Amino acid sequence: QLQASGGGLVQIGGSLRLSCAASGSTLDYDTIGWFRQAPGEEREAVSCISNNDRWTYYAYSVKGRFTISRDNAKNTVYLQMNSLKPEDTAVYYCAADIGSCGISWYPLRYWGQGTLVTVSS
Repeated sequence: QLQASGGGLVQIGGSLRLSCAASGSTLDYDTIGWFRQAPGEEREAVSCISNNDRWTYYAYSVKGRFTISRDNAKNTVYLQMNSLKPEDTAVYYCAADIGSCGISWYPLRYWGQGTLVTVSS
């Protein structure tokens, strides 16, 4: 139901845009967000956006570098990642569920497959 894409290999300081395409309408979910998991690490929240665009959340580590947005006409949520660092290397997952976007939001029902982002010198 959720299809993540856009990962790849990028140099330090480069940019990538991840896409999360929903099979139905993105408006069906209260919140859609991105999580990431680096090798040997726990999955962590990166960003989320509410279905009315009123609320967004960014992890401290990405604030000011990443931007989440949505195009409801295309049923797609994007994560624009700029000024990438080696520590951004991870598998990125998009997810969706009920609940308010914020630091404590954690989706239980809908997860896409991951897309790998590798930041290298």
